[in-house]
Amino acid sequence: MFSPKQRRVLTWWQSERWEAVICDGAVRSGKTLSMGVSFFLWAQARFDGRQFGLCGKTIGALRRNLLAELAPYLRSVGMNVRERRAENMLVVRFLGHENRYLLFGGRDESSAALIQGSTLAGVLLDETALMPRSFVEQAVARCSVPGSRLWFNCNPEGPQHWFYREWIQKAEERRALHLHFTMDDNPALSRRIRERYQRAYSGVFYRRFVLGEWAAAQGLVYDFFRRERDAPAAPAGPFARWRISVDYGTANPASFGLWGELDGIWYRVREFYYSSRRTGRQRTDAEYAEDLEALAGGREIQRVIVDPSAASFIEVLRRRGFRVVRADNGVPDGIRVTADLLKRGRIVICRECRDCLREIELYCWEERAGRDAPRKENDHAMDETRYFAMDLAGGDGGFAVMSVERRV
Repeated sequence: MFSPKQRRVLTWWQSERWEAVICDGAVRSGKTLSMGVSFFLWAQARFDGRQFGLCGKTIGALRRNLLAELAPYLRSVGMNVRERRAENMLVVRFLGHENRYLLFGGRDESSAALIQGSTLAGVLLDETALMPRSFVEQAVARCSVPGSRLWFNCNPEGPQHWFYREWIQKAEERRALHLHFTMDDNPALSRRIRERYQRAYSGVFYRRFVLGEWAAAQGLVYDFFRRERDAPAAPAGPFARWRISVDYGTANPASFGLWGELDGIWYRVREFYYSSRRTGRQRTDAEYAEDLEALAGGREIQRVIVDPSAASFIEVLRRRGFRVVRADNGVPDGIRVTADLLKRGRIVICRECRDCLREIELYCWEERAGRDAPRKENDHAMDETRYFAMDLAGGDGGFAVMSVERRV
Protein backbone atom coordinates (compact mmCIF):
# COMPACT_ATOMS: atom_id res chain seq x y z
CA MET A 1 0.00 0.00 0.00
CA PHE A 2 1.21 3.49 -0.84
CA SER A 3 0.09 6.76 0.74
CA PRO A 4 -1.19 9.61 -1.46
CA LYS A 5 2.17 11.37 -1.31
CA GLN A 6 4.03 8.19 -2.20
CA ARG A 7 1.68 7.68 -5.16
CA ARG A 8 2.54 11.22 -6.27
CA VAL A 9 6.21 10.22 -6.28
CA LEU A 10 5.39 7.13 -8.33
CA THR A 11 3.65 9.11 -11.08
CA TRP A 12 5.16 12.63 -11.18
CA TRP A 13 7.31 11.85 -14.23
CA GLN A 14 4.22 11.30 -16.39
CA SER A 15 3.82 15.09 -16.52
CA GLU A 16 6.06 17.14 -18.81
CA ARG A 17 5.91 20.05 -16.37
CA TRP A 18 8.69 18.77 -14.09
CA GLU A 19 12.35 17.99 -14.76
CA ALA A 20 13.20 16.94 -11.22
CA VAL A 21 11.63 15.72 -7.99
CA ILE A 22 12.82 16.57 -4.47
CA CYS A 23 11.58 14.54 -1.51
CA ASP A 24 12.66 15.79 1.91
CA GLY A 25 11.37 15.50 5.46
CA ALA A 26 11.27 13.20 8.45
CA VAL A 27 13.07 9.91 8.89
CA ARG A 28 11.17 6.72 8.02
CA SER A 29 8.54 8.70 6.14
CA GLY A 30 8.50 6.48 3.06
CA LYS A 31 10.58 8.65 0.74
CA THR A 32 13.29 6.19 -0.23
CA LEU A 33 11.37 3.12 -1.37
CA SER A 34 8.70 5.02 -3.32
CA MET A 35 11.34 7.15 -5.02
CA GLY A 36 13.45 4.11 -5.91
CA VAL A 37 10.49 2.21 -7.39
CA SER A 38 9.42 5.28 -9.35
CA PHE A 39 12.92 5.88 -10.70
CA PHE A 40 13.29 2.37 -12.08
CA LEU A 41 9.76 2.31 -13.53
CA TRP A 42 10.41 5.61 -15.32
CA ALA A 43 13.83 4.58 -16.60
CA GLN A 44 12.69 1.19 -17.89
CA ALA A 45 9.54 2.61 -19.50
CA ARG A 46 11.23 5.54 -21.24
CA PHE A 47 14.70 4.26 -22.21
CA ASP A 48 16.50 1.26 -23.65
CA GLY A 49 20.26 0.70 -23.73
CA ARG A 50 20.96 3.76 -21.59
CA GLN A 51 23.03 4.42 -18.50
CA PHE A 52 21.78 5.91 -15.21
CA GLY A 53 23.37 6.98 -11.93
CA LEU A 54 22.51 5.85 -8.38
CA CYS A 55 24.31 7.97 -5.81
CA GLY A 56 24.68 7.72 -2.03
CA LYS A 57 27.03 9.09 0.60
CA THR A 58 29.04 5.91 0.02
CA ILE A 59 28.38 2.91 -2.21
CA GLY A 60 28.05 0.78 0.94
CA ALA A 61 25.42 3.12 2.36
CA LEU A 62 23.62 3.12 -1.00
CA ARG A 63 23.43 -0.67 -0.98
CA ARG A 64 22.19 -0.76 2.63
CA ASN A 65 19.80 2.17 2.54
CA LEU A 66 18.30 1.81 -0.92
CA LEU A 67 19.12 -1.37 -2.80
CA ALA A 68 18.75 -3.93 0.01
CA GLU A 69 15.01 -3.24 0.17
CA LEU A 70 14.45 -1.97 -3.35
CA ALA A 71 16.01 -4.77 -5.43
CA PRO A 72 13.73 -7.54 -4.03
CA TYR A 73 10.71 -5.29 -4.61
CA LEU A 74 11.71 -4.66 -8.23
CA ARG A 75 12.10 -8.38 -8.79
CA SER A 76 8.66 -8.98 -7.28
CA VAL A 77 7.05 -6.75 -9.94
CA GLY A 78 8.79 -8.62 -12.75
CA MET A 79 12.09 -6.82 -13.27
CA ASN A 80 15.23 -8.85 -13.96
CA VAL A 81 17.83 -7.21 -11.68
CA ARG A 82 21.46 -8.38 -11.89
CA GLU A 83 24.24 -6.81 -9.88
CA ARG A 84 27.80 -6.72 -11.18
CA ARG A 85 29.29 -6.01 -7.80
CA ALA A 86 32.90 -5.75 -8.95
CA GLU A 87 31.84 -3.04 -11.43
CA ASN A 88 29.46 -1.27 -9.00
CA MET A 89 26.67 -1.67 -11.51
CA LEU A 90 23.12 -3.00 -11.85
CA VAL A 91 21.77 -4.34 -15.13
CA VAL A 92 17.96 -4.26 -15.25
CA ARG A 93 15.70 -5.77 -17.91
CA PHE A 94 11.98 -4.95 -17.97
CA LEU A 95 9.32 -4.24 -20.60
CA GLY A 96 11.77 -5.44 -23.25
CA HIS A 97 14.25 -2.72 -22.28
CA GLU A 98 17.69 -3.25 -20.73
CA ASN A 99 19.55 -0.44 -18.96
CA ARG A 100 22.62 -0.07 -16.77
CA TYR A 101 22.71 1.69 -13.40
CA LEU A 102 26.11 2.83 -12.12
CA LEU A 103 26.65 3.16 -8.35
CA PHE A 104 28.55 6.20 -7.04
CA GLY A 105 29.56 7.39 -3.58
CA GLY A 106 29.66 11.12 -2.86
CA ARG A 107 31.80 11.02 0.28
CA ASP A 108 33.96 14.15 -0.20
CA GLU A 109 35.11 16.77 -2.70
CA SER A 110 37.30 14.29 -4.56
CA SER A 111 34.23 12.15 -5.35
CA ALA A 112 33.16 14.47 -8.17
CA ALA A 113 35.98 13.03 -10.28
CA LEU A 114 34.40 9.55 -10.04
CA ILE A 115 31.28 10.55 -11.93
CA GLN A 116 32.93 13.01 -14.29
CA GLY A 117 32.91 11.79 -17.88
CA SER A 118 29.80 9.62 -17.54
CA THR A 119 26.81 10.24 -19.81
CA LEU A 120 23.56 9.57 -17.96
CA ALA A 121 19.88 9.54 -18.84
CA GLY A 122 18.95 10.26 -15.23
CA VAL A 123 20.31 10.19 -11.71
CA LEU A 124 18.90 9.39 -8.27
CA LEU A 125 20.72 10.96 -5.32
CA ASP A 126 19.96 9.34 -1.96
CA GLU A 127 20.81 11.46 1.13
CA THR A 128 21.63 14.45 -1.09
CA ALA A 129 22.23 16.85 1.80
CA LEU A 130 25.12 14.69 3.04
CA MET A 131 27.01 14.93 -0.26
CA PRO A 132 29.42 17.69 -1.32
CA ARG A 133 27.97 20.31 -3.60
CA SER A 134 30.65 19.61 -6.22
CA PHE A 135 29.60 15.96 -6.46
CA VAL A 136 25.88 16.75 -6.76
CA GLU A 137 26.47 19.39 -9.41
CA GLN A 138 28.72 17.03 -11.36
CA ALA A 139 26.02 14.33 -11.23
CA VAL A 140 23.43 16.81 -12.51
CA ALA A 141 25.75 17.91 -15.31
CA ARG A 142 26.16 14.30 -16.49
CA CYS A 143 22.44 14.05 -17.36
CA SER A 144 22.67 15.24 -20.96
CA VAL A 145 20.48 12.62 -22.67
CA PRO A 146 17.20 14.09 -24.07
CA GLY A 147 14.38 13.38 -21.63
CA SER A 148 16.72 12.92 -18.65
CA ARG A 149 15.42 13.81 -15.20
CA LEU A 150 16.75 14.29 -11.66
CA TRP A 151 15.69 12.60 -8.44
CA PHE A 152 16.73 13.91 -5.01
CA ASN A 153 15.86 12.76 -1.50
CA CYS A 154 17.26 13.84 1.86
CA ASN A 155 16.58 14.52 5.49
CA PRO A 156 16.81 18.17 6.55
CA GLU A 157 19.99 19.84 7.71
CA GLY A 158 20.41 23.52 8.63
CA PRO A 159 18.57 26.36 6.84
CA GLN A 160 21.88 27.67 5.44
CA HIS A 161 22.61 24.37 3.69
CA TRP A 162 23.38 24.93 0.02
CA PHE A 163 20.87 22.32 -1.22
CA TYR A 164 18.03 23.92 0.75
CA ARG A 165 18.89 27.38 -0.56
CA GLU A 166 19.69 26.44 -4.16
CA TRP A 167 17.18 23.69 -4.86
CA ILE A 168 14.33 23.55 -2.35
CA GLN A 169 13.81 27.30 -2.09
CA LYS A 170 14.19 27.61 -5.87
CA ALA A 171 12.24 24.49 -6.80
CA GLU A 172 9.73 26.26 -9.04
CA GLU A 173 12.33 28.06 -11.16
CA ARG A 174 14.29 24.81 -11.49
CA ARG A 175 11.10 23.02 -12.59
CA ALA A 176 11.43 20.66 -9.65
CA LEU A 177 8.46 19.12 -7.84
CA HIS A 178 9.09 19.48 -4.10
CA LEU A 179 7.30 16.96 -1.86
CA HIS A 180 7.71 17.28 1.90
CA PHE A 181 7.24 14.05 3.88
CA THR A 182 6.27 13.33 7.48
CA MET A 183 6.04 9.97 9.25
CA ASP A 184 2.29 10.02 8.56
CA ASP A 185 3.10 9.59 4.86
CA ASN A 186 4.45 6.09 5.49
CA PRO A 187 1.55 3.63 5.93
CA ALA A 188 4.00 0.82 6.77
CA LEU A 189 5.11 2.60 9.96
CA SER A 190 3.26 1.47 13.08
CA ARG A 191 2.40 3.85 15.91
CA ARG A 192 4.84 2.05 18.20
CA ILE A 193 7.75 2.44 15.78
CA ARG A 194 6.81 6.06 15.16
CA GLU A 195 6.93 6.72 18.91
CA ARG A 196 10.32 5.01 19.13
CA TYR A 197 11.76 7.43 16.61
CA GLN A 198 10.19 10.36 18.41
CA ARG A 199 11.90 9.27 21.63
CA ALA A 200 15.25 8.78 19.91
CA TYR A 201 15.81 12.46 19.11
CA SER A 202 15.73 15.76 20.93
CA GLY A 203 16.53 19.40 20.19
CA VAL A 204 17.62 20.17 16.65
CA PHE A 205 17.63 16.50 15.66
CA TYR A 206 14.00 16.14 16.77
CA ARG A 207 13.01 19.16 14.69
CA ARG A 208 14.84 17.82 11.65
CA PHE A 209 14.29 14.08 11.71
CA VAL A 210 10.86 13.86 13.38
CA LEU A 211 9.23 17.15 12.41
CA GLY A 212 11.12 17.34 9.11
CA GLU A 213 12.20 20.98 9.51
CA TRP A 214 15.34 22.60 8.09
CA ALA A 215 16.23 23.89 11.56
CA ALA A 216 19.34 25.63 12.84
CA ALA A 217 21.38 24.03 15.59
CA GLN A 218 21.09 26.16 18.74
CA GLY A 219 21.68 25.85 22.47
CA LEU A 220 23.14 22.85 24.27
CA VAL A 221 24.14 19.88 22.14
CA TYR A 222 22.86 17.31 24.65
CA ASP A 223 19.94 19.37 25.91
CA PHE A 224 18.12 16.33 27.30
CA PHE A 225 20.90 15.36 29.74
CA ARG A 226 20.28 15.90 33.47
CA ARG A 227 23.15 15.13 35.85
CA GLU A 228 20.95 14.25 38.82
CA ARG A 229 18.96 11.77 36.73
CA ASP A 230 21.43 10.50 34.15
CA ALA A 231 24.75 10.28 36.03
CA PRO A 232 24.59 7.51 38.67
CA ALA A 233 27.48 6.25 40.77
CA ALA A 234 29.66 3.71 39.01
CA PRO A 235 28.32 0.19 39.59
CA ALA A 236 30.49 -2.30 41.43
CA GLY A 237 30.63 -4.80 38.54
CA PRO A 238 31.83 -7.32 37.60
CA PHE A 239 32.36 -5.81 34.17
CA ALA A 240 32.58 -8.08 31.14
CA ARG A 241 34.77 -5.84 28.94
CA TRP A 242 36.88 -2.71 29.23
CA ARG A 243 37.72 0.00 26.69
CA ILE A 244 39.38 3.41 26.83
CA SER A 245 38.59 6.43 24.64
CA VAL A 246 41.18 9.17 24.09
CA ASP A 247 41.15 12.77 22.94
CA TYR A 248 44.81 13.71 22.78
CA GLY A 249 46.04 17.21 23.50
CA THR A 250 49.33 19.00 24.12
CA ALA A 251 48.45 22.70 24.18
CA ASN A 252 44.76 21.72 24.50
CA PRO A 253 43.47 19.47 27.29
CA ALA A 254 43.76 15.69 27.00
CA SER A 255 40.84 13.51 28.07
CA PHE A 256 40.74 9.73 28.60
CA GLY A 257 37.61 7.79 29.53
CA LEU A 258 37.57 4.27 31.04
CA TRP A 259 34.47 2.33 29.93
CA GLY A 260 33.22 -0.95 31.38
CA GLU A 261 30.39 -3.13 30.08
CA LEU A 262 27.86 -4.53 32.53
CA ASP A 263 24.69 -6.31 31.35
CA GLY A 264 24.95 -4.79 27.88
CA ILE A 265 25.42 -1.22 29.15
CA TRP A 266 28.72 0.67 28.87
CA TYR A 267 29.58 2.83 31.89
CA ARG A 268 32.20 5.58 31.82
CA VAL A 269 33.43 4.81 35.31
CA ARG A 270 36.69 6.78 35.56
CA GLU A 271 38.56 9.44 33.66
CA PHE A 272 41.88 11.21 33.23
CA TYR A 273 41.78 14.89 32.28
CA TYR A 274 44.83 17.12 31.97
CA SER A 275 45.03 20.77 30.92
CA SER A 276 48.53 22.08 30.25
CA ARG A 277 47.17 25.63 30.28
CA ARG A 278 45.84 25.10 33.78
CA THR A 279 49.04 23.52 35.11
CA GLY A 280 51.54 25.48 33.01
CA ARG A 281 53.34 22.32 31.83
CA GLN A 282 52.91 20.15 28.75
CA ARG A 283 53.18 16.37 29.05
CA THR A 284 55.01 14.09 26.65
CA ASP A 285 53.62 11.08 24.79
CA ALA A 286 55.43 8.78 27.21
CA GLU A 287 53.92 10.54 30.21
CA TYR A 288 50.43 10.35 28.72
CA ALA A 289 50.97 6.64 28.05
CA GLU A 290 51.82 6.17 31.75
CA ASP A 291 48.65 8.09 32.66
CA LEU A 292 46.63 5.78 30.44
CA GLU A 293 48.20 2.71 32.01
CA ALA A 294 47.34 4.09 35.45
CA LEU A 295 43.74 4.63 34.33
CA ALA A 296 43.61 1.06 33.03
CA GLY A 297 44.73 -0.09 36.48
CA GLY A 298 45.82 -3.53 35.36
CA ARG A 299 42.50 -4.30 33.67
CA GLU A 300 42.48 -6.12 30.34
CA ILE A 301 41.66 -3.34 27.89
CA GLN A 302 39.93 -4.69 24.82
CA ARG A 303 40.89 -1.65 22.75
CA VAL A 304 41.85 2.01 22.99
CA ILE A 305 39.91 4.34 20.67
CA VAL A 306 42.14 7.31 19.89
CA ASP A 307 41.82 10.67 18.19
CA PRO A 308 42.97 9.82 14.62
CA SER A 309 45.27 12.87 14.44
CA ALA A 310 47.41 11.65 17.38
CA ALA A 311 49.79 9.57 15.23
CA SER A 312 52.81 9.68 17.55
CA PHE A 313 50.77 8.82 20.65
CA ILE A 314 49.09 5.93 18.82
CA GLU A 315 52.52 4.52 18.02
CA VAL A 316 53.66 4.83 21.65
CA LEU A 317 50.56 2.97 22.86
CA ARG A 318 51.02 0.19 20.31
CA ARG A 319 54.62 -0.29 21.40
CA ARG A 320 53.35 -0.71 24.95
CA GLY A 321 51.08 -3.53 23.86
CA PHE A 322 47.70 -1.77 23.60
CA ARG A 323 45.35 -2.59 20.73
CA VAL A 324 44.64 0.83 19.28
CA VAL A 325 41.92 1.79 16.78
CA ARG A 326 41.68 5.18 15.11
CA ALA A 327 38.43 6.90 16.00
CA ASP A 328 35.76 7.90 13.50
CA ASN A 329 35.91 11.68 13.73
CA GLY A 330 32.66 12.50 11.91
CA VAL A 331 31.22 15.23 14.12
CA PRO A 332 27.51 15.53 13.15
CA ASP A 333 27.00 11.78 12.86
CA GLY A 334 29.02 11.19 16.02
CA ILE A 335 26.87 13.60 18.00
CA ARG A 336 23.68 11.97 16.72
CA VAL A 337 24.92 8.51 17.68
CA THR A 338 26.12 9.68 21.10
CA ALA A 339 22.79 11.37 21.82
CA ASP A 340 20.90 8.24 20.80
CA LEU A 341 23.02 5.95 22.99
CA LEU A 342 22.78 8.29 25.97
CA LYS A 343 19.00 8.64 25.66
CA ARG A 344 18.51 4.89 25.40
CA GLY A 345 20.86 4.17 28.31
CA ARG A 346 23.28 2.16 26.18
CA ILE A 347 26.12 4.37 27.45
CA VAL A 348 26.16 6.02 30.88
CA ILE A 349 28.49 8.71 32.23
CA CYS A 350 29.00 8.05 35.95
CA ARG A 351 29.16 10.78 38.56
CA GLU A 352 32.86 10.04 39.19
CA CYS A 353 33.65 11.55 35.75
CA ARG A 354 33.49 15.16 36.87
CA ASP A 355 35.22 16.80 33.92
CA CYS A 356 33.07 14.92 31.40
CA LEU A 357 29.92 15.97 33.27
CA ARG A 358 31.15 19.55 33.46
CA GLU A 359 31.68 19.61 29.70
CA ILE A 360 28.37 17.99 28.77
CA GLU A 361 26.54 20.73 30.66
CA LEU A 362 28.46 23.42 28.74
CA TYR A 363 28.78 21.83 25.30
CA CYS A 364 26.78 23.97 22.85
CA TRP A 365 26.33 24.70 19.17
CA GLU A 366 28.22 27.45 17.39
CA GLU A 367 25.23 29.47 16.27
CA ARG A 368 27.09 31.51 13.65
CA ALA A 369 28.82 28.58 11.99
CA GLY A 370 26.35 28.26 9.11
CA ARG A 371 26.64 24.50 9.49
CA ASP A 372 26.34 21.91 12.27
CA ALA A 373 29.39 22.62 14.40
CA PRO A 374 29.74 22.60 18.19
CA ARG A 375 31.65 25.44 19.79
CA LYS A 376 35.34 24.61 20.09
CA GLU A 377 35.51 24.82 23.86
CA ASN A 378 34.54 22.42 26.62
CA ASP A 379 34.74 19.70 24.01
CA HIS A 380 37.65 17.38 24.84
CA ALA A 381 35.78 14.81 26.93
CA MET A 382 32.91 15.30 24.52
CA ASP A 383 35.15 14.36 21.59
CA GLU A 384 36.44 11.16 23.16
CA THR A 385 32.95 10.20 24.30
CA ARG A 386 31.84 10.67 20.70
CA TYR A 387 34.75 8.49 19.53
CA PHE A 388 33.65 5.75 21.89
CA ALA A 389 30.00 5.99 20.80
CA MET A 390 30.87 5.75 17.10
CA ASP A 391 33.14 2.77 17.75
CA LEU A 392 30.40 1.06 19.75
CA ALA A 393 27.77 1.71 17.09
CA GLY A 394 30.04 0.55 14.29
CA GLY A 395 30.99 -2.64 16.10
CA ASP A 396 27.74 -3.62 17.77
CA GLY A 397 25.17 -2.36 15.24
CA GLY A 398 21.65 -1.65 16.37
CA PHE A 399 19.50 1.44 16.30
CA ALA A 400 22.43 3.84 16.73
CA VAL A 401 23.85 2.81 13.39
CA MET A 402 20.41 3.20 11.85
CA SER A 403 20.38 6.78 13.11
CA VAL A 404 23.40 7.49 10.95
CA GLU A 405 23.12 5.21 7.94
CA ARG A 406 19.38 4.96 7.42
CA ARG A 407 17.84 8.27 8.33
CA VAL A 408 15.57 8.14 5.32
